[in-house]
Amino acid sequence: MDNRLFFPATERNRECIGEVLSTILLTRGFILEIGSGSGEHAIKFQKCFPELTWQTSDPELIHRKSISSWIEHEELNFKMPQPLDIDVEKIPWEIPSELMVSLQGIISINMIHIASWNCTTSLFNESGKLLNNGKFLMLYGPFKIDNKHISHSNELFDSSLKMQNKSWGVRDLREVSKEAAKNGFIEEKLIRMPAYNFSVIYRKVSL
Repeated sequence: MDNRLFFPATERNRECIGEVLSTILLTRGFILEIGSGSGEHAIKFQKCFPELTWQTSDPELIHRKSISSWIEHEELNFKMPQPLDIDVEKIPWEIPSELMVSLQGIISINMIHIASWNCTTSLFNESGKLLNNGKFLMLYGPFKIDNKHISHSNELFDSSLKMQNKSWGVRDLREVSKEAAKNGFIEEKLIRMPAYNFSVIYRKVSL
């Protein structure tokens, strides 16, 4: 049964995200994606970086089914493991031992603004425990800078998110980076992306 989902935003942003990833990824090891959604990003990046193993995860069964269908459709069963059932807030995450040994980085795309702030704190808390010094955590999505939206469209988007759920919303980068610092990360690079988004690279520097 084909359970693949198709998210239009993925097709629009995967090329530019891939370009950023190409500057930080090593040639071997695992990448853990938190909140993989349809799985389209993961499939694209697994193909772009074949020496790495892209480990997807998502708390929603419909998304995990989509990811599995994408893996099968693209004939990547030999390379990509099946998605993990990870709810970012429920810590500690259950991570396979082979992933723990060679985890190179963690990435989360368009997640923290459609989740409660607790998801952001849990993301950094668990990532800080899982990643060795020198490894990275990358976030992609819209952010406020100095608590201000960088575009009117982002402001409208923020309002629409809060109408759906009061705990959602575009996060202020300064607050996100403060949370990162509490867990041993420094903000290494901030990259402006199309459609008023950012890629933020955090580097683990201490326990």
